[in-house]
Amino acid sequence: MKAGGGRKERQVLILFLLLGVALAGWDAGRYFVLEETESSSFVADLIKDLGLGVEELAQRGARVASEDNEPRLHLDQQTGKLLLNEKLDREELCGPADPCVMHFQVLLKKPLEVFRAELLVGDINDHSPEFPEKEMTLKISENSPPGTVFLLKKAQDLDVGINNIQNYNISPNFHFHVSIRNQGDDRKHPELVLDKELDREEQSEFRLTLTALDGGSPPRSGTAKIRVLVMDVNDNAPAFAQTLYEVQVPENTPLGTLIVKVSARDLDIGTNAEISYSLYSSQEIGKTFELSSSSGEVRLIKLLDFETIPSYELDIEASDGGGLSGKCSVSIKVLDVNDNSPEITISSLISSIPENSPETEVALFKTRDRDSGENGKMVCSIQDDIPFALKPSVENFYRLVTEGALDRETTAQYNITITVTDLGTPRLKTQHTITVLVSDVNDNAPTFTQSSYTLSVPENNSPALHIGSVSATDSDSGTNAQLTYSLLPPPHDPLPGLASLVSINADTGQLFALRALDYEALRAFEFRVRATDRGAPPLSGQARVRVRVLDANDNAPFVLHPLQNASAPCTELLPRAAQPGYLLTKVVAVDADAGQNAWLSFQLLQASEPGLFSVWAHSGEVRTARPPGERDAPRQRLLVLVRDNGQPPLSASVTLHVLLVDGFSQPHLPGPEAAAERAQADPLTGPLVVALASVSSLFLCWLLLFVALRLCGRSGRAALPGCPAPEGPFPGQLLDVSRAGTLAHSYQYEVCLTGDSQDNEFQFLKPAFPNILGKDSGRKSDGNPNFQNNLGM
Repeated sequence: MKAGGGRKERQVLILFLLLGVALAGWDAGRYFVLEETESSSFVADLIKDLGLGVEELAQRGARVASEDNEPRLHLDQQTGKLLLNEKLDREELCGPADPCVMHFQVLLKKPLEVFRAELLVGDINDHSPEFPEKEMTLKISENSPPGTVFLLKKAQDLDVGINNIQNYNISPNFHFHVSIRNQGDDRKHPELVLDKELDREEQSEFRLTLTALDGGSPPRSGTAKIRVLVMDVNDNAPAFAQTLYEVQVPENTPLGTLIVKVSARDLDIGTNAEISYSLYSSQEIGKTFELSSSSGEVRLIKLLDFETIPSYELDIEASDGGGLSGKCSVSIKVLDVNDNSPEITISSLISSIPENSPETEVALFKTRDRDSGENGKMVCSIQDDIPFALKPSVENFYRLVTEGALDRETTAQYNITITVTDLGTPRLKTQHTITVLVSDVNDNAPTFTQSSYTLSVPENNSPALHIGSVSATDSDSGTNAQLTYSLLPPPHDPLPGLASLVSINADTGQLFALRALDYEALRAFEFRVRATDRGAPPLSGQARVRVRVLDANDNAPFVLHPLQNASAPCTELLPRAAQPGYLLTKVVAVDADAGQNAWLSFQLLQASEPGLFSVWAHSGEVRTARPPGERDAPRQRLLVLVRDNGQPPLSASVTLHVLLVDGFSQPHLPGPEAAAERAQADPLTGPLVVALASVSSLFLCWLLLFVALRLCGRSGRAALPGCPAPEGPFPGQLLDVSRAGTLAHSYQYEVCLTGDSQDNEFQFLKPAFPNILGKDSGRKSDGNPNFQNNLGM
């Protein structure tokens, strides 16, 4: 028991030493994993080994390719870790080969790089030794001297290395022990060694138990029975003509073919010279070759495959009738023939290529031929009449690329046949067809049916009114021809608030007015529309749109003069000596509308003396129709109607106050009640009055400048005459305008100085402009907006 425990400790120590030596020899391209390791187990960190980042590893399309194209390894793109995709069985992968190395490559694109690596699959002790027969029979001559060695059939263990068979032992007895013979291939053959002379008369048969032990932890074992028959004396053992036979056999050799014939000779005679042959090899060899026990002929009973097993080693024993035996070895080398067609493995494929693209990699593929020598050399080609080319890369990889830009309108689809031919005899070839579609690119910009559009919309329109449409076409297809319409302001005169005026349907190109338009505020505006396709990058076209606002009669005339002020009306003075046709004053009015809607006519509606005054219909001049009489009241009141020419017409009225005087010698002074009211309405102190007058004067100057500029901009260089000096002297504090000048028809204003105030009132009548006055104020006939500045002297 102590000896057995020491042997186990030594086996474990040897296992760790062997593993340490194997791992110490690895470089960055070699990795190790034990067989039967669970799937998804970690193998290596490629980010660390390749010196790449996770993002670069994903961008370059890293993938793992093995020699036999089996997906045993998996690369996690998110972590860069190399993982097992399945459990590995070392015996299935490599059989008796040791070490078991699985070659694979790590493929990177942009640019293409191939990193070769090896995965060493370590063996675990998962198989027990097994003998080819449960019972072996040995015939031993009784005169065999001690130390005679008898060959035993060795056990088979599918494991390798330390896990393979390390020792044999036999059940305790007094005549035999087991020794181990090591051959050059590290195989251990058990031999039965005679320790003590045999005496057939004393004991003619022995039954022993042979145990094979491997070096695993814990060790596994297998047993077989040995039956030893003690034979009479036979002093000549069979001897082979050759101790080693070497044979070369093509792998396509048919079944039943004679591979080799071995021959042994025995100098004895009789039954001691009758030789029989037996095969001492693995079960796989016993399934492949058949040995004739009488003739020594070795024939093929299973087809050979050079790519699977390139060579065989056979152990043959010749036994005579007396129980003596001799042995020889047969080495069979399998010759390769061209029996494997080339293989094509597609690593990456792009099935659709945009037209007009530069040189593009369509496919990356690898060729492989399992044969060797000239049989494994290959030539790869494609047809000549297509704009594609093959470019060889590394490790039998090829890149299929385009030659120049493709035109979808010429050819929308290509069928590319890849042909791989080996150089064996006869030549074998493999073809693979790839279909490549040429996709459309956005190389045509949208075009409008018209370069410019002119649309009309009446003012005061309802919101969301459809005012017109624009249309564009695109000669591309698919999403590249799907158009979206949008608005653009004019390039040189941006229109503020365009988005609040008009909108466009992005899908149909219909234009809508978002709010009611005012002709007086905006008579016309321009903008540009853009049609953009949905390509990448998107292309667009533009067109100009001009929208004309049509005027409507929505503004009543506005009277500029005389100014209607209830607190201090402007009174016109009429000398009693005036003759018929005397110009008393002139009613000045404006209309914010345009065209016929702005044509004004004047009409006298009411008068204290109907026959005394007349109003000119087109000029608004108020003149005397007859000389004033003595019976005419000194105070006259006139009501003048101003009407435009729109449909329906709008109007405004103005009241004129006329004071009859005798040659301007009787000044018109206010009564004591009016003076008292003015004194009560003017409680301001002197400094406050001066400050208010200064501010009012500045405002008046600014307003006069603003009105002049607006008049110049709207009506050209129209003359702006002021109020001429009154005829005759004005006694004391009386100021009057005896007549008004003739103003332009549009945008008139007038400044007059009233003479009925002791405080020297200076009145300014504000002109009516479309962009200043609102529509509501323009429609009021009685209340006219005005500004008053009172300056106390």
